[in-house]
Amino acid sequence: EAARGLKLYVRRVFIMDDAEQFLPLYLRFVKGVVDSSDLPLNVSRELLQQDAEVEAIRGGLTKRVLDLLARLAKDEPQKYATFWKEFGAVLKEGIAQDLPNQGAILPLLRFASTHASDNEPSVSLGDYLARMKSGQERIYYVIAETLEAARASPAIERLRERGLEVLLLAERIDEWVMGQLETYEGKRFKDAARGDLELGALASDADRQQHDAQLKESKGLLKRIKDALGERITEARLSERLSESPACLVLGEHDLPERMRRILTAAGQKTPQARPLLEVNVAHPLIRYLEGVTDPAQFAELAQLVYEQALLTEGGQLANAPEYVQRLNRLLVRLATPQGSV
Repeated sequence: EAARGLKLYVRRVFIMDDAEQFLPLYLRFVKGVVDSSDLPLNVSRELLQQDAEVEAIRGGLTKRVLDLLARLAKDEPQKYATFWKEFGAVLKEGIAQDLPNQGAILPLLRFASTHASDNEPSVSLGDYLARMKSGQERIYYVIAETLEAARASPAIERLRERGLEVLLLAERIDEWVMGQLETYEGKRFKDAARGDLELGALASDADRQQHDAQLKESKGLLKRIKDALGERITEARLSERLSESPACLVLGEHDLPERMRRILTAAGQKTPQARPLLEVNVAHPLIRYLEGVTDPAQFAELAQLVYEQALLTEGGQLANAPEYVQRLNRLLVRLATPQGSV
């Protein structure tokens, strides 16, 4: 790991290089000089870790660096964009590491979003709030393996259809960082792939009536899907997210996401197996076809295919990929074979 920290002088006398006690870890990219008249000339690294004067200097320097970054972001956005591409992932660490300064760090964050067609991280939280719809109370975001996958996530189809902006995240640190955030200027952060979407006033009476009518018609289908999938899911329910895809998996608010579980497993830590909800788009042709399947074995096989496709879409891994391919091939043969010829 590269050396970090500031050059320390006491009363203009050089004391040491890389005095890391004067800035928090998430500002390790900062280089500079500290000249203090209050520290003793014989100060050591051990004393620096325990000195109240050092803590005061650290607090002042941290605030100054964050203020300089805020000024750069406001006055020279192109230069700040260059800075963010280089050090943005490091600065994000401060959200969890430095709670007292979290309020100063939040405006410095930059995101890709569905507002633009490219994946440049150019959107600030202030930009997002300025574009929020009337009645919107949540800052929506989605996390995926890549920004392209986040933009194409089934979990945000209905949000995009409604014209609601969604922040797109794909760095390894993002699961951890977003888990530390609750609100920004009174608006709560909301992972679009977890729990309910919490549309609130954005959902009209017509939306609720349509949902109730579809739910009444599809209760039997949803029960058949749940019975076919068993313990793989906690529930099959009518989707409030989907407009183009047949199904998607939805985690509970406190479930560990698949990506984080793989990271922890690779590090040798045991993780609980999450059982997601399966949200179903009953208007999709594939789901309408599924509803018409009367043979129990064929229904179970197709329901499992729908589940596995939803799992793959969110970046999950199949327990048995060859079996999935065989199931898919059997379905394709049935669809390609004229009825009555087999």
